Amino acid sequence: MLEIKNLTKVYEGGTQALTDVSFSVEPGEFLAIIGLSGSGKSTLLRCINRLVEPTSGQIIWNGQDITAASQDEMLRIRRKIGMIFQHFNLVSRSKVITNVLAGRLGYVNPAMSLLNRFPKSDHEMAIRQLERVSIADQAYKRADELSGGQQQRVGIARAMMQEPDIILADEPVASLDPVLAHSIMQYLETINREDGVMVLCSLHFLDLVHRYADRAIALNKGRLMFDGSPEEIDDEKFKEIYGKEAERIG
Repeated sequence: MLEIKNLTKVYEGGTQALTDVSFSVEPGEFLAIIGLSGSGKSTLLRCINRLVEPTSGQIIWNGQDITAASQDEMLRIRRKIGMIFQHFNLVSRSKVITNVLAGRLGYVNPAMSLLNRFPKSDHEMAIRQLERVSIADQAYKRADELSGGQQQRVGIARAMMQEPDIILADEPVASLDPVLAHSIMQYLETINREDGVMVLCSLHFLDLVHRYADRAIALNKGRLMFDGSPEEIDDEKFKEIYGKEAERIG
């Protein structure tokens, strides 16, 4: 189980990104995180793996306090927390398979990884993960030769190389058209259902939340506004989350 307890983040300069946020996520659950841009969704996800350091509060995963973990402990914890980014975060000039193999960096000797030397078993795993997202035929192309949807599939394959227990997906379809968005969400759904991987995914569109999420939480100006089934987000709740002037689509 993942437990977020009274999580607060204040950035240097005084910007309050999160305020006293608390919720829990069960193993194998698909949780959508919704809210306006600037509501704290990305900060929340990045606090969970401490890419952003929380100001206060606790993040407990399977009984371990991530917020109190040492840097060495965080290296081990991050092995099991895959991250998928809105803008893919690939090394554009490197081959696709090289980007995917980067997901094994937490498991190999650092000196060998600097030389891009991975065991044969890791190369075989990389091809399997690329096959899983239907892009193995692109393995030896440069990443920047691929379309946006293809690059995001590379990002998913890279995250799965970590053999994660949790995937944090930070607006993974925000820069894709609706058809590609559904294809990416279907890959995340398959990973969640078939592998039992907990998925925390920030999303903008309620139709995707209704289609793929078991549960949703909503943030507004860094505060938790909603925690429940997507079906419970009626017009009144929608306006609480997004503001009275927002128009509901989907």
